[in-house]
This record gives sequence, C-alpha cells and structure tokens, in this order.
Amino acid sequence: MAVQAAEKDGINVEEDHLNDSLGNPGLISPDKEDLSRLLTVPFSGRIRGGMRPGKKIIVMGIVDLEPDRFDVSLTCGRDSEKEEPPHDVALKLIVRFTDRQFLRSARVSGKWTDEEASIAYFPFIPDQPFRIEIHCEHQRFRIFVDGHQLFDFYHKVKSLSSIDTVRIHGDLQITKLG
Repeated sequence: MAVQAAEKDGINVEEDHLNDSLGNPGLISPDKEDLSRLLTVPFSGRIRGGMRPGKKIIVMGIVDLEPDRFDVSLTCGRDSEKEEPPHDVALKLIVRFTDRQFLRSARVSGKWTDEEASIAYFPFIPDQPFRIEIHCEHQRFRIFVDGHQLFDFYHKVKSLSSIDTVRIHGDLQITKLG
C-alpha cells in the first residue's frame, strides 16, 4: 500500500530499497520529508536481486504502545499481487503479544506450513525499539532480535533468488530498513 501511494506521488520507491551488497546491506535513505511516508505500515519493499546465502535483512522499529500483533514477511513474486494463487511466502515472522508468541511459517504453492513456535524468551516490549536481523544461509534463515540468535527457519522456498519482497504489517513503527 505504501509503495502504491508513493508511486502515485511520482516517487520511485523501489529504487531506494534494499541494497545488493554482500554482507553489508545498505540502509534505505530516502529524503527526510519522504521518510515517514516510505516507512509507513503496512509496508512493502523490494529486495534487489532477491535473497541469497550471505545476504541479510534488517528491520528496526518501535513496538506500538498497546500492541496486539505484527508480522514481517519475505515473499516471492512482487508483481503477482493481483493474481491467484497468492504468492509464496518464504518466511513469515508473526509476533503476538496476547500470548507472547514469536511464530514463523511459510506458504508454498498456496499452502501454509505448520507454525513453528519455540523460543527461549519473548524479546518484544510495548513502546520499545527492536532490531530484527534475518540472515540468509544455504539451508536456512537465522533470526536474531537485538543481537540474540533466537531460532533458525529451514528454507521451504528453495529458489532463494525469487524471494524479492519484504512486507511488514501490524502494531509497530518502522525506523530503519537495510
């Protein structure tokens, strides 16, 4: 939605998104007056060149004061949004505050996998900043929150280069993406 709105304003949002450099992702740095509009939730942004081993996605934000949930997804088929079946989701991280769960799942060929749920602790606090890092490796994604490795998620979508979009929804503000 934010991308479509920005495109109507004549801003090419896609060009400023996730940098392609290996191991050193560039942070998105639109003009100051555009920053609030470009990082609004729900957010959708391009991963240039798709995912590959060694690449990482960083989402920095602040949890809302009275959050219910938020999610961060890595999806395939940026241009197939209007088509059926829905695009594959390589990784969906779901943060639920009601039962303090940090879930993850994937959707392949229109079918969701079982949600994986085990974590050592729940790292998100209302009205507090956080940093999620998603490291792509050959066999899995490795997820870190605030520098702590929380879990691995083994690839369900095998074509890593087809993972081309980051989508963020829910009760948070995005402060930085890389």
